[in-house]
Amino acid sequence: MSKHETELTVLEPQEGARDAAEADATAAGLTTEQAAVAADAAPAGGEGPVSATELEQLRGERDQLLDRLARLQAEFENARKRAERERIDYRDYATGNVVEQFLPVLDNFELALKSTGTAEQLRHGVELIVKQMEEILRQLQVNPIPTVGEAFDPRIHEALGTMERADLPDQHVAEEIRRGYKLRERLLRPAMVRVVHNPKQTAE
Repeated sequence: MSKHETELTVLEPQEGARDAAEADATAAGLTTEQAAVAADAAPAGGEGPVSATELEQLRGERDQLLDRLARLQAEFENARKRAERERIDYRDYATGNVVEQFLPVLDNFELALKSTGTAEQLRHGVELIVKQMEEILRQLQVNPIPTVGEAFDPRIHEALGTMERADLPDQHVAEEIRRGYKLRERLLRPAMVRVVHNPKQTAE
């Protein structure tokens, strides 16, 4: 037997089984397209085509999975939007609490600007306002960074220059130019300082 005849012998039973599956599916009341799908789904060993009931069940399961996926996507998007709204609300609430505490300070500054007292009286009033602000900052756990007389620490101090002084140890803070602050242990801004250069210690 030639190779061509062998291939025909193998293909003919397979095509016959597919034609039989399509005929059975058509007899079951399926459309031509559904019958073709059912025939393709039939096992190669000739166990018979997928029934209309099984096909409809598979389609139902598919539709249920797609519906569940759509619901999960909608729930995820709603949760994301809700979390974003809550984050904004919390930030506004926290900001409002801080601003509310500083409003009396602003009121006192406005009163000082309207004052017709002497320069000394105005200075005294501003000093009281500064103390009021410092007290509010302490309540918020915002504290100034120690500077003059402390060892220079590049993590919390920013050096703007050096000063020769014999009364302070070398590499210590000689002068505070701008105060730095911490919120608990978090650095808000470093203190700007000038650092001691002690010729006696460096010579040794």
